[in-house]
Amino acid sequence: MSNVSEHNFHAGILGTGIYIPEHRMTAAQISTATKGLWSEEAIINKLGIVEKSIPGPEDGTQEMGALAALDCLRNTNTAASEIDLILSIGEEWKEFPLTTTGIYIQERIGAVNAWAIDIQQRCCTTVAALKIAKDMMFADPDINMVLIAGGYRNGDFLDYTNGSVSFMYNLAAGAGAILLKKNLGYNELLGSHMITDGTMARDVGVEIGGTEKPVTCGNVSEAYSSLRVFDEKHMKDRLNEVSMKNWMTCIDQAFIKSGVNKSELNFLASLHFKRSAYSGLLATLGLVPDQTIYLENYGHIGQIDQILSLHLANQMGKLTEGSIVSMIASGIGYAWGANVIRWGKHKVQS
Repeated sequence: MSNVSEHNFHAGILGTGIYIPEHRMTAAQISTATKGLWSEEAIINKLGIVEKSIPGPEDGTQEMGALAALDCLRNTNTAASEIDLILSIGEEWKEFPLTTTGIYIQERIGAVNAWAIDIQQRCCTTVAALKIAKDMMFADPDINMVLIAGGYRNGDFLDYTNGSVSFMYNLAAGAGAILLKKNLGYNELLGSHMITDGTMARDVGVEIGGTEKPVTCGNVSEAYSSLRVFDEKHMKDRLNEVSMKNWMTCIDQAFIKSGVNKSELNFLASLHFKRSAYSGLLATLGLVPDQTIYLENYGHIGQIDQILSLHLANQMGKLTEGSIVSMIASGIGYAWGANVIRWGKHKVQS
């Protein structure tokens, strides 16, 4: 294949796949788990959780990612042998530590002509992976089709009686996959923009289980509920200072890079977060609730939220010819990201 020039290259979204476990945890059950810290009403109205998906015994992170990938292949009528590259967006909490999820998915789906790599940016990983996939397609003439796939179940580490992690009560389980093809002719991924802020790199995490604080016989029970805020005041103060500004910068820059006016935004594919902040963001962007999908019946499946939102929007007929879509994300670490997608026929550049 000859080199692709900037003017005739584009990356298009061929389709998506989803895997959602059948098990559910309701707002009432979350309230019970908090032992009185949060009422059912507050969980629904403030945190925006009616119910969320939780994993069953067979719902490992890697296997869920493979099931979403297989769903994507079915939905797009694509043979696994057509895939050139797999970017795993699966979480680090998985069936077996130090195994490579992308390579597992490669074998599980039969992508015999692909190579695979794992990437990770917490809940921003999908937006980052889409940018990486597009950039790699442009740079490498041998990469024509990229599968982005992975699973998520970080909610396993929650201690619901710890009020400082209430913003993570929505953590759910599931997996998503999205397939990109070079010069597809439709559903073009346009510009992306990312910001990371290392001042909060260790403000949130699983406290016990790494090299600093290994699991021992004495702390094993505590270890599996040690997803914590290490420095609550610092995190809150810093987020209040920079979070919305960084998010809006990512959105603005993604639209500028795309050559699209932000006022043209038709659909927002967002992660799940508390109801009032979500409504405020929609108002800031000049959107109405019908121009997004609030994942109150799914919870927050980390970096899978954007794929799920796009998948549901397509099923519900919210995406039409020429729709301008933006995926937005933020993740602990901290990271922010946004992109722009033009749904429908590719618009040829002059």
